Amino acid sequence: MTVIRTVLAVFLLALGAKAGATEITVFAASSLKTALDEVAADWSGETGTTVTIAYGGSAAMARQIEAGAPADIFLSAAPDWMDELQQKGLIRPETRRDLWGNRLVLIATGPDATPQILSPALDLAALLGEERLSMAMVDAVPAGQYGKEALQSLGLWDGIADRVVQSENVRQALSLVTLGEARFGVVYASDAVAEPEGISVIGTFPEDSHRPIVYPGAVTAAGRLPEAALFLDYLSSPNASAVFAGQGFTMRK
Repeated sequence: MTVIRTVLAVFLLALGAKAGATEITVFAASSLKTALDEVAADWSGETGTTVTIAYGGSAAMARQIEAGAPADIFLSAAPDWMDELQQKGLIRPETRRDLWGNRLVLIATGPDATPQILSPALDLAALLGEERLSMAMVDAVPAGQYGKEALQSLGLWDGIADRVVQSENVRQALSLVTLGEARFGVVYASDAVAEPEGISVIGTFPEDSHRPIVYPGAVTAAGRLPEAALFLDYLSSPNASAVFAGQGFTMRK
């Protein structure tokens, strides 16, 4: 009988722990994956709260939240999509903050590609030759939008527009270059850090060639768990900031 009572007590404790377990869901821009996975794992280890992260293009993530997807936090790669959700009452505006910045780079397949100066003097069409330029979708995904803006600002877009292959998010654009399916690509500096062996950074776009790259974050209107706000706060902590800085992001004040 004592053994039965002991087993029952252990079962009830386990059941109670499971029932009391907390989980938050984060919808995040795909470019955040490497750093955010590490930071989320650290925070989960410290707090016991599970962080489930769905990655994709910021536009796709915002559309899913609009459609009622159960996200507690939205982390966007551009303010536009956060603005749209705020206008529709789908985030808690008092929680909104700018978390990180980034740089835009030109990459090439392999570790030893020749560096280039990204300026109006660059003959990008000649550099591409018969090859393709991999980018995230230029009309919807922030990395693609910033990239097109930078190329237009430098007067390079019209000469190569018909050789751009577009992907649903920037990590897919990176993957095409890593695999050699596209010889060149435009991605964030942080994406290049995530693939140190498969690609070369051959140039960094001038900061004034595109809008500042800003990643805002906010708790969604549906995100009522206090742990959501706590995790959002943690993303600005010294420990989290060190991880993001190590992955090529810049910190916003």
